[in-house]
Amino acid sequence: MNTITNPAVPPRGRILGIGAGLTCAVIGRRLAEAGYQVDIVESRPYVAGNCYTETDTETGIMLHKHGPHIFHTDNEPVWEYVNKFADFRPYICQVKATTGGRVFSLPINLLTINQFFGKTFSPAEARAFIEARAEQSITEVKSFEDQALRFLGPELYQAFFMGYPIKQWGMHPSELPASVLKRLPVRFDYNDNYFNHRYQGIPAEGYTTMVDRILDHPLVTVTLGRKITQADCDGYDHVFCSGPIDAWFGYELGQLGYRTLDFTMSRHKGDYQGCAVMSYPDEDVPFTRITEHKHFTPWETHEDTVIFHEYSRFCGKEDIPYYPIRLVNETNMLRKYVEYAQTQENISFVGRLGSYKYMDMDVTIHEAMTAAEAFLTLRDQDAPIPAFFSSPI
Repeated sequence: MNTITNPAVPPRGRILGIGAGLTCAVIGRRLAEAGYQVDIVESRPYVAGNCYTETDTETGIMLHKHGPHIFHTDNEPVWEYVNKFADFRPYICQVKATTGGRVFSLPINLLTINQFFGKTFSPAEARAFIEARAEQSITEVKSFEDQALRFLGPELYQAFFMGYPIKQWGMHPSELPASVLKRLPVRFDYNDNYFNHRYQGIPAEGYTTMVDRILDHPLVTVTLGRKITQADCDGYDHVFCSGPIDAWFGYELGQLGYRTLDFTMSRHKGDYQGCAVMSYPDEDVPFTRITEHKHFTPWETHEDTVIFHEYSRFCGKEDIPYYPIRLVNETNMLRKYVEYAQTQENISFVGRLGSYKYMDMDVTIHEAMTAAEAFLTLRDQDAPIPAFFSSPI
């Protein structure tokens, strides 16, 4: 990353990006290419946000320090964009689950169903079998629990879905919206690819190197380990804030609900579990999953191994926010923050934390690319810059 001394062409203006994750990196790169001086300030001592990766000094294994990140998308422009900055290697995410003392394939597929019930069903037979076990009496699906019982039946619900949201979200499945379960596929074939996207992979050198390269432009400066205040924004033509919107306003209207994650890392000899991700849906198991990180780089060979036990809990003000809860209370509070933000000048709230919505990496990059182009167009038209480039509600 370069520091400006005497740029050959005077910058069109000064831009501040708060956060050195994917959102501000992509926006900052595009605006720098358009001639703006861009300062990126990050409170953590590294770039790439929650997709930060580093090489373990003892084993040489690339570690996903904030949980595994597999890049998957059907968006061809986004795929082309990330491949300009990283050598993506093909990677298929295949998740296993230990429940009731047995190991199964996830997402639930024909193998899972046959193993679980001790059958040899064809796809049509499995579909008919599951439909017969479903709770037909549920005519109005309101909750996660309703969705699971109505479309999977009590056995699969109790084995795979009842305990997990209690640990992951801190709520009983009857309190969660049905949309949470709708994101999890159920298949009546033997396809165990966790994602159904055309492009899937992991950068060979890790996400941190990719973000470093995105930020490597003569008109981009990066400052790490520094927290920005509102007073620091003076003198900038525009600010892009990718941090939590409620924190930016000092939690004036209340704290939005997030879940955070704790990780316990340990090193072992050989191969610990034989796969990258082993989920533990049973409620009496305190962690949600174990990830074994050498399996995220199958093109490498490592004698030893590194695993992470992953635990979920409510996010405090000093914790790293991972997943927005977005239940009724949170969306009502968010609506008030959005209205408040729209009264501010020269600041836009972007990314997962700025808009308080969960986004995969490809969606994050797409929204950042769209925001950068919209900003340039509006600036050329001397038009107002919005507080949000996509609706958080």
